[in-house]
Amino acid sequence: MTGTTVQGRLSALGRAELTLLLRNRTAVFVALLVPVVMVMTMKSSLDSADLAGTGVTVAGAALSGGVGMVLIQVVYMNLVAAYVARREDLVLKRLRTGEVSDREILIGTAMPSLALALAQTALMISVGSAAFGLGGPRRPDLLAAGLLMGAVMLTALAAATSAMTRTVQTAQLTTLPLFLVSMVGSGLFVPLKVLPDGLASVCELLPVTGVMTLVRTGWLGGGEGAELLRAGMSALAWTGFAVFAVQRWFRWEPRR
Repeated sequence: MTGTTVQGRLSALGRAELTLLLRNRTAVFVALLVPVVMVMTMKSSLDSADLAGTGVTVAGAALSGGVGMVLIQVVYMNLVAAYVARREDLVLKRLRTGEVSDREILIGTAMPSLALALAQTALMISVGSAAFGLGGPRRPDLLAAGLLMGAVMLTALAAATSAMTRTVQTAQLTTLPLFLVSMVGSGLFVPLKVLPDGLASVCELLPVTGVMTLVRTGWLGGGEGAELLRAGMSALAWTGFAVFAVQRWFRWEPRR
């Protein structure tokens, strides 16, 4: 590390991680194209769905769900593999021998993925607003809060999940539960209002649900004060749990 300040060290880590990310063509392909493919697929599926009473159009449900897909695919799933790869290659261990702190290592590794997710989200909102008539964000503050909490929470969850992941290849398996649960129950593409009340109440407790509520409300509008408060508290609670899990169980040395 050549930087002597926090900003310098983070910049150096971020540039190094970006170089490694760009060399991994598979990771770049998944990060860039899978969310787009999922949005188009879900939009076609939702054309026949009954979203009456939800206050959300088919285009709105598909594209706001696409933002959630970007967060899960680009931040969570990509970072689990990145943390595991750096750990098994002894990169994390070597970094800890220098002046860089543990927190800076984790943040620096995540910076390219976070920047890519932000760029894709901005593009998706721009395309949705211009091409599908969704308009600009109704509540930019809620949208920004949802994206920020989602990025922090999923980064921490990625670091925590990496502790249970032995190899980069098995990262595809250890990240699958959160991916599937979020797809089905966190309101990524289908608002929870279409689910039975009991099931919807359970789904509100899932990690990504609060984030999606804030993102969708921030972009498309609607939402009640109590609902938004629950969403924010849920996202904060999961973020706190994920940070605790990282502090308690994150592994810096290879698993043998």
